[in-house]
Amino acid sequence: MDFIGKKYKMSSSENFDEFMKAIGVGLITRKAANAVTPTVEVRQDGDTYVLVTSSTFKTTEVKFKPGEEIDEERADGAKVKSVYTFEGNTLKQVQKCPDGLEINFIREFGPEEMKATMTVKDVTCTRVYKVL
Repeated sequence: MDFIGKKYKMSSSENFDEFMKAIGVGLITRKAANAVTPTVEVRQDGDTYVLVTSSTFKTTEVKFKPGEEIDEERADGAKVKSVYTFEGNTLKQVQKCPDGLEINFIREFGPEEMKATMTVKDVTCTRVYKVL
């Protein structure tokens, strides 16, 4: 997993506003989130990983062990449960909301970029991040 410790800055985003609407994010938060270009980094500390997403709007840091369910607070403040797993250079996340909504995240790390695909219901968002 040679992407550990690398920073990736978003270079393109498709369908993010529709994705945020589908998960219940309000208008003001959506406008702020659409206006920033976040940076993503995965760090490792022993058998624990840290997913850091930072922007001028907000920085979130999630600590997880692969395969273990964790309580997580999304950037919009929603409380959810997530399970993260690695498959090679892909980080998969299944996020479950209290209302039963399930969101799937697939982050594919390559040598020069990371592609994040987020799916909820019938809405898919794709964001591409370049290595800094």
